[in-house]
Amino acid sequence: MQPARILSMMDPSEATNTLEQAGHSQRGSVSSSAARHSEVLIYLVNNSIIHLTVDSLSSLTAGELARTVREVLQLPDQAYEVFSFWLVSPFLELQLKPKHCPYKLSRQWPDLLYRFTRCSADDIIHDEPILQYRKNVFFPKSKELQIKDEGILRLLYEEAKCNILEGRYPYDLEDCLQLGALACRIELGPFDREQHNPTFLRGKMGMFLPTNLCKKHGGLLAAFRSRGAKQQSYEEMLLESFRQLVDDAACEESEVLKPLYCQYLQKCHLLLYYGSAVFTGQIDKPIQSILQRNGRKPVTIAISLDGVSVMDSKEKCVLLALYFCELSWEYTSSEDEDCDDILWLEFDGEEGGAVVNKLLKIYSKQAELMSGMIEYCIDCNSASETPPVQDTVAAKPPRPKEKRGKLRRQNSVVCNRIQQLSTIDYVEEGKEIKRVKPKRAASFFTRQLSQGPASYSAVEVTETLEQG
Repeated sequence: MQPARILSMMDPSEATNTLEQAGHSQRGSVSSSAARHSEVLIYLVNNSIIHLTVDSLSSLTAGELARTVREVLQLPDQAYEVFSFWLVSPFLELQLKPKHCPYKLSRQWPDLLYRFTRCSADDIIHDEPILQYRKNVFFPKSKELQIKDEGILRLLYEEAKCNILEGRYPYDLEDCLQLGALACRIELGPFDREQHNPTFLRGKMGMFLPTNLCKKHGGLLAAFRSRGAKQQSYEEMLLESFRQLVDDAACEESEVLKPLYCQYLQKCHLLLYYGSAVFTGQIDKPIQSILQRNGRKPVTIAISLDGVSVMDSKEKCVLLALYFCELSWEYTSSEDEDCDDILWLEFDGEEGGAVVNKLLKIYSKQAELMSGMIEYCIDCNSASETPPVQDTVAAKPPRPKEKRGKLRRQNSVVCNRIQQLSTIDYVEEGKEIKRVKPKRAASFFTRQLSQGPASYSAVEVTETLEQG
């Protein structure tokens, strides 16, 4: 069985109560007649499969299974903290803790789908997860750059490339060309002018560039080119980037791969959503006219150790990307079982030239999981060494530093699109929050920094705003 394309991702690895409740559901009984010797299939991100024969499958933990996989892949002990096991289906992804039992959780899969997705009854009955070995969401990218083992770096590279190609990590064409060139060097070897030509690459473009990005290229920007100018093909642009890569002539081919893996990962590290857990939800569409009916837009919400990103599921672009020091959040549950819970994100913005607080309302059955993960990520950051208050702003992770022209910057898929969000704008007066737009003495961002780098507050949502 080949793993299906991932449509949603969640990581309730710290939501222990959720899994414990599932373990005590009516599906919680484990058959005592399970065979003592069982075959387990472990999927890697590159779709290769590890076949294992194990004893006592019903009680085998993810931590015990990790030891066996590490030996098969010949990885060092560091792999224990870099990678985790995931239960994956087209509807849901679940990162497991070392103490979790994959077999027991797979038996609870219908309950988890019912609670955290909007699957149809037929999908819930027939969906079956696979067991996948891939990056631990809570392994910081700063530690990735310290990894020396080529096997670990290879797995991290393959996972990052998969997320780039599938559009789960939106990136602009010029950046994808740089990543694609590195992938060409890794997969095809040194550039060969005679062998590596557009015809050679034509059937292999899906290995190096995101399909959805190539389809968009040439729209608005092409209109500004002269009519007589010949537009480069994607193959020609990729080959040009590939040709510009310079190898160290003194290095053996076996010594070149590790630096290439690191270059690829470093480029991906510029993205706030690199290494994130991705959830599904919806947001309200802005009303364009009086006659337009209000509707909702499907979005994916990526939560990493650094912050939260909201992305357009269809267009594969960023709508909102915020570091944790730039936001507050709140989770509210719905009393109606048929309605989604809500995750509120609060951040600073402008409206009509006035500084206002903005509230974004995200509808999702996974809102509770998202709130729990945000809290856990903030706790992880607080537990690490924190810089002095006066250095907090400077210590914020850097955004991509490439300078771009105004037109290209406005069309970048990684820039915030606040104008495409339907938000509730308000200012605070005393203990209440009101939807008005006067000037205020200090922004939310300034107030939060004054409380210290590890101080985060939740949004206090009034009943009036919740209904709005």
